[in-house]
Amino acid sequence: MKLILLEDVKSVGKKGDIVNKNDGYALNYLIPKKLAVEATKANMNDLELKKKAEEKRKKEELEEAKKIAEQLNDKVVKVSVKAGENGKVFGSVTNKEIADALAKQTGMDIDKKKISFDAPIKMVGRRIVKIKLHPQVTVELAVEIAGE
Repeated sequence: MKLILLEDVKSVGKKGDIVNKNDGYALNYLIPKKLAVEATKANMNDLELKKKAEEKRKKEELEEAKKIAEQLNDKVVKVSVKAGENGKVFGSVTNKEIADALAKQTGMDIDKKKISFDAPIKMVGRRIVKIKLHPQVTVELAVEIAGE
């Protein structure tokens, strides 16, 4: 029986795949558990429409990420932290602090999980952090750490 998978099924296939399975397996397990539907013309058309909609949504997300990356390109974000006399920060600067400063200074609300840096920031000065806006779009942002 030809089926369209509605969910990922281990050792059968991924969501959206069209597979051939035994009638018994399809009628007694996959279809009753709503893991698959029969591959009729109407269901095939629905699958095509869903794939096109998903493709369009992903393309829009990519365009939005590129637009945000362009806006962030030459920005410098200033973060004020408590520091000792020799410029050593008490603790370290976190990606949450950078995200908060970015939101205050530019109005862009970037998730802290998307901000990463190679080593902990423990000294006053300028650092470059990476912001992964999309799997295909990563932007580098200059962060100025100022001690109080």
